[in-house]
Amino acid sequence: MNAVPTSNYVACAGREIHFMDWSAGNGAADGETVIAWHGLARTGRDMDAIAAHLAQRYRVICPDTLGRGLSQWSPDPANEYCLAFYEKTAVALLDHLGVRECHWLGTSMGGAIGLKAAAGALRGRIKRLVLNDIGPELAAAAVQRIRSYAGSPPSFATVSELEAYFRTVYKPYGWLSDAQWRLLTESSTRRLPDGRVTPHYDPAMVQQFIHHPDDYRQWDAWDSLALPVLCLRGETSDLLLPEVAEAMRSRGPRAVVVTIPGCGHAPALNTPEHFALVERFLAA
Repeated sequence: MNAVPTSNYVACAGREIHFMDWSAGNGAADGETVIAWHGLARTGRDMDAIAAHLAQRYRVICPDTLGRGLSQWSPDPANEYCLAFYEKTAVALLDHLGVRECHWLGTSMGGAIGLKAAAGALRGRIKRLVLNDIGPELAAAAVQRIRSYAGSPPSFATVSELEAYFRTVYKPYGWLSDAQWRLLTESSTRRLPDGRVTPHYDPAMVQQFIHHPDDYRQWDAWDSLALPVLCLRGETSDLLLPEVAEAMRSRGPRAVVVTIPGCGHAPALNTPEHFALVERFLAA
């Protein structure tokens, strides 16, 4: 039976967080849970494809991070747009759902939140960690590239123009079908007061890089981990450099690192090959 997701809202650390729950009607709510967390300027709907697949076996929870998608925007950007506050909302979300243990699948920032939580507030509760093109150290040039487009999102007269923009800026995701590009666009479109459309997030979220410049330096957290970790690295990723991925193999939890061909930062997790890699690891 195919899972039919439900859209939900809950107060976490004093802020309203939106999440999709991929368990309705398939009995998976009584089994293991996977938290699937999106990247920096994206939304939880990016996880639709892999969530629909994993929901055949797991309950899959896909949150919108604070300031993204349908979650509340922070009234205190300097202090709340950071990994520590995202971790706090994650703990509150799991507690609200009654999830004692889970697996964590995180793309980019979503993986960094999972890494921090697995070494911190959710130590022992995260059983397996999948990092999608993210590690304990980021390439400075890639961070600057992301800041350059995420901090000043453009606006367009039409949704079709916004989709063309997304197809350009997210080309490193690799192959997406036309329908998947359309979903990516429609699930992350916000209309401005002047009627134009723009990506659906708070541009102030990039203040993380100003007020928390060391947020993504997590080697100490990495070295403290003692759980199975799978790292998926885009073949041409400019964010997770090969030497960092190689160090992840030999330090801390000694991750299994798999290179995903035909993409950069970050693999879209939308093909049978991607599904199989994640599913095999979670079921091991």
